[in-house]
Amino acid sequence: MLKKLADEEKLHVSELAETLNVSTETIRRDLDRLEKEGRLKKVYGGAVLAASFPWEPPFDEKSAINSKQKRVIGKMAASLVNDGDIIMVGNGTTPLEMIRYLGNKKNVTLITHSGPAMLLATEVFKGKIIFIGGEVDINQKSTTGPLAETALYKLKANKAFISAGGVSLKEGITDYDLNQAHISNIMIERSEELIVLADHTKLGESTFAHICPLDKVSIIISDWDCPKNWKKQLEEKNIKLLLPDKEDFENSF
Repeated sequence: MLKKLADEEKLHVSELAETLNVSTETIRRDLDRLEKEGRLKKVYGGAVLAASFPWEPPFDEKSAINSKQKRVIGKMAASLVNDGDIIMVGNGTTPLEMIRYLGNKKNVTLITHSGPAMLLATEVFKGKIIFIGGEVDINQKSTTGPLAETALYKLKANKAFISAGGVSLKEGITDYDLNQAHISNIMIERSEELIVLADHTKLGESTFAHICPLDKVSIIISDWDCPKNWKKQLEEKNIKLLLPDKEDFENSF
């Protein structure tokens, strides 16, 4: 449905019902769900593509969006951390969630420029914490700028875990903010492996600032609403797609 919308710019309920051989009520329910997910906007007789955010919501507002999906994605991300790893964790509400599940890891060094991640780590994490200082982005509660960049260039990690404003098969990994994107890019450069944490609403999207092409990515962790064709397309690019079980989602709280 979304692919058809991208091709035609507008969907008509009656035409969809006829094409898919389902009732108009079924189509309207699907459109209601996709509108709630922010994938499209309903209009009279059908739907059009939702405009992408030209700006990034403040950190606290983002925390309430798809919170359960983020929690389960974070749990799966934490399972990829081995004892003795040095990890870089980018800013974002999804990477923040993985911090909750690092408490049983041994001899792990956590490097982050995220204020909330650092504060949470002081409560639940038993390893070494390196907080990257710099210019503070008040809205996103993280540091950026030359001081942060210089500090990151002096460090090396096994794995980088970052979030994204968009994950596109064509455009790669993107973010809303140029400074945040540059920090993510340095983390990628200074790490041996890149893991991207992105719920399904980020897939197929492209935002303002380019972080890296897809060939830099080893693993993408998303949720079960990920489009079915993505797994095959990512495998063709030698990128592993990890999707948590829905049962984990239902038991995440």
